[in-house]
Amino acid sequence: MHPIRIAPSLLAADFSRLGEEVRSVEDAGADWLHLDVMDGHFVPNLTFGPFITAAIKKCATKPLDVHLMITDPWRYADAFLDAGADLLTFHIEVAAQGDVGKLLDHIRSRGRKAGLSVQPDTPVALLAPFVDRLDLVLVMSVFAGFGGQKFMASVLPKVGELRALGYRGEVSMDGGIATGTIAQSAAVGTNVFVAGTAVFGAPDRRARIAELRALAKGARGPAG
Repeated sequence: MHPIRIAPSLLAADFSRLGEEVRSVEDAGADWLHLDVMDGHFVPNLTFGPFITAAIKKCATKPLDVHLMITDPWRYADAFLDAGADLLTFHIEVAAQGDVGKLLDHIRSRGRKAGLSVQPDTPVALLAPFVDRLDLVLVMSVFAGFGGQKFMASVLPKVGELRALGYRGEVSMDGGIATGTIAQSAAVGTNVFVAGTAVFGAPDRRARIAELRALAKGARGPAG
């Protein structure tokens, strides 16, 4: 069983003092740091690129979990790997733009973990050809593009469907993860929880991360 991991999304951080924000959530117990990269094309929003990722890497001690919400991850994957991504995830919805398996193999050949993500309305069956090449699957519990959306419980069966395909890697869920939703996600087998406002908006971030972890572990049972 994979360990519970809390991955605060830096999209919810105060970018005017990003280094302090990184240290704050690391000190509060974060396991990974989640970076949402948007290109204004695959999703109708823009965030940060390799330059900011590299700046975060300089002050981070936890793994950088980089989520590429972009149309052409083949073009930009190496730039983010060079910038310090420890895990690099891209969307199966852009599969027609290039060779998915080749990019997954390339990411892993560079000693990093490779992942694929699925939107709420995308069937996980599309991941079947790649389950042996994946370290992480990111199930979106909101539509990619903006923070602060409401958790969509309709995606929860996807975790079991992934296991039925033979996938044995880590499962992450991103979107609306908070104290009222994390247990539902953990109960179906998710082990990585991307939380933005739930962590960065908390008056006591250490207490909030501890609370989220406890709720997830409790939902997984005695072995959690």
